[in-house]
Amino acid sequence: MSTYLQLIVLFGSLSLMSIGGGNAVLPDMHLRSVHQHHWLSDTQFADLFSISQTAPGPSILIVGMIGYAAGLPVGGVLGGIVGGFVATAAMVIPAASLVYAITLFWQRAQESKWRIAVEKGFAPLTVGLILASSLVMSRAADHDWRAYLLTAVCTLIFVRSKVNPLIVVAAAGVIGYFGIV
Repeated sequence: MSTYLQLIVLFGSLSLMSIGGGNAVLPDMHLRSVHQHHWLSDTQFADLFSISQTAPGPSILIVGMIGYAAGLPVGGVLGGIVGGFVATAAMVIPAASLVYAITLFWQRAQESKWRIAVEKGFAPLTVGLILASSLVMSRAADHDWRAYLLTAVCTLIFVRSKVNPLIVVAAAGVIGYFGIV
């Protein structure tokens, strides 16, 4: 199967499962792009995730970067650019189409008991998917006890305080820059 078709199948299917945003399907994205298709290594995936989260714009930027990495062997830089566009379109178009169709129905079912039940059920589902994403990223990025400790400390700061996350991220970046982790 061609790389571009693999990108369409992968991100088209992930698009329809990304309840709560693109980060909710990060574990499957990691599994398939690193271990199944071998477009990236664990470290490259963690690096792309970090870049996509710190860059301005939507968190789904990682999809374009994975598509770029997948397309490089096919056609160099131009193949990478095409791969980035293909992956991004495959991730956005199915979900956007489904959301549009569901919104039309959802507006008519405003007082339905099913609607209320579905809305209450999505909250724990989304939290679970995001926790799974956090675990996968920690395993991909952390390779010794110091990195696990830094991840745990940052998580505690995020959960227990109102410190601006950018300060925590900057501090962790400085720690990584100086080779402490």
